[in-house]
Amino acid sequence: MKGMIVIDRDMCKGCTYCVDACPTGVIIIENIFNGMGYFPARPEHLDKCTGCAMCAQMCPEIAIEVYREEKK
Repeated sequence: MKGMIVIDRDMCKGCTYCVDACPTGVIIIENIFNGMGYFPARPEHLDKCTGCAMCAQMCPEIAIEVYREEKK
């Protein structure tokens, strides 16, 4: 299964829960502030994403959407 995540940069508070939860290391923390003054998370290695949704489950701000595509 192939996955893809979208992180709402303005909602993210940079808590790093998603980074810690991701088993494949897809997510990193940016070094540029968002509009709220936090360093938000962003997907860096989307080719590794399996769509497991662990990142979205851990996000206290509900800033992550997960999409899955089943291989045919």
